[in-house]
Amino acid sequence: MHSYQILEKGKPLAQAQKVLILLHGRGGSAQDIIGLADEFCDDTFYIAAPQATNHTWYPYSFMAARAQNEPWLSSAITTVKKLLDEVSQQILTENIYLMGFSQGACLTLEVATRFAQKYAGVVAFTGGLIGDSLWVENYQGDFAHTKVFIGNGDRDPHVPLLRSQESAQIMTDLGAEVKLKVYPNMPHSINQDELNTVREWMF
Repeated sequence: MHSYQILEKGKPLAQAQKVLILLHGRGGSAQDIIGLADEFCDDTFYIAAPQATNHTWYPYSFMAARAQNEPWLSSAITTVKKLLDEVSQQILTENIYLMGFSQGACLTLEVATRFAQKYAGVVAFTGGLIGDSLWVENYQGDFAHTKVFIGNGDRDPHVPLLRSQESAQIMTDLGAEVKLKVYPNMPHSINQDELNTVREWMF
């Protein structure tokens, strides 16, 4: 099970107006990903990045059979939902952004879509909903025109473009305004156009 470790930055939660929750990728850390906040946040933000035990949210590919990734996947979802519940006691969810890269992007989309509601924004830098197949019944709620950005390479080695497209459609069906940008031959990373697009469109 994941221990509940949250790295914090920015304004104290009690004094903040907005929140950014950042989820790191496989092999990454909260320390790595929290620096990404500098691209988007001003001094009104409380920034939080949970740390996955052993730097991995779940052991296998996000498209492996769900049972293979348990109990870690359920624990990861619980960890992020706990953080979301805690901050939403102080800040309305419509002022909370969720953002992740790679494995963290998949977890970002999974949590946001299982508990669809009005968020300030949802950002997945190379990600898709989790599972060997997508169980639409797992996803419910109403995004109420939440802006969602998904960026992916056309031949990413870890996240097939088709899964990003399927995820975008499910989120659209739940009321999100999804912008999916596809980058030819992009390495498994975050590029400058993604940063610029998210900043200008969402922040």
